[in-house]
Amino acid sequence: MGNVLLHQVIAGLATGGIYASMALALVMIYQATHLVNFAQGELAMFATYICWSLLQAGVPYWAAFFITAAGAFVLGVLVERLIVRLVDDAPILAVVIVFIGLLVIFNSIAGWIFGYAIQPFPSPFPAEPPFGNSYVSSHELGSIAITLVVLALLFVFFRFTPLGLAMRAAAQNPQSSRLVGIRVGWMLALGWGLAGAIGAVAGMMIAPTVFLEPNMMSGILLYAFAAALLGGIDSPGGAVLGGFIVGVLENVVGMLLGTELKLTVALVLIVGVLVIRPQGLFGRVHVTRV
Repeated sequence: MGNVLLHQVIAGLATGGIYASMALALVMIYQATHLVNFAQGELAMFATYICWSLLQAGVPYWAAFFITAAGAFVLGVLVERLIVRLVDDAPILAVVIVFIGLLVIFNSIAGWIFGYAIQPFPSPFPAEPPFGNSYVSSHELGSIAITLVVLALLFVFFRFTPLGLAMRAAAQNPQSSRLVGIRVGWMLALGWGLAGAIGAVAGMMIAPTVFLEPNMMSGILLYAFAAALLGGIDSPGGAVLGGFIVGVLENVVGMLLGTELKLTVALVLIVGVLVIRPQGLFGRVHVTRV
């Protein structure tokens, strides 16, 4: 029982890293627009299909990996520039409908181009467990490592680079940022691009586990949403921690109560957080003077 529990916890950390990446992408968009990008999972799925196409064409895995991440960055920028910017001053409900429309559009385009058949997606890591252990697979360990590297790079970028600081300022206080010469519009577009690239990495890491098909990210996005709410929808660090918590909790619940209830865990977390602590574990309470 102890060995099984240990394996489930480690596997939960691996999938939790994927949820953490997607939750971080959601938080980045939320900080810029104060809206949840419901199309984030479909953007990640579409980027994963691009990587799969490159692999089918004979491109080495890591070359395809970085090309896909760069392409997803450009795709995110284009979506913000060409679509989201046009509804910047529209009512919130209209923007939400646009996000849902993007979800349906990318899902349909992926099915039209690539088909709806389930495709195997290769893992860049060896099939044999590392060091001969039976607790964690090479792909699970590699997914955790890549997630931590991406999160560390983002931390350094936003904390210590002028561009990262400008993006944070534009997201938190656009009016004051404009007064000091920051091009807020482009900073928001770059934020969408980074969210697209992060989502693409998450998609490429989860695809070997869930297999590749147009609806592969629907459940992942729900878990990521639960993670973002649990940690705090306006707290990048909280969203990351929430992702790992959701991943471990999902696997442990699946072991104890059955896999049928795994998705229910995300729904219970979302409802519970909204009822008990809407700002999440590390989110801030916003007080508005009226």
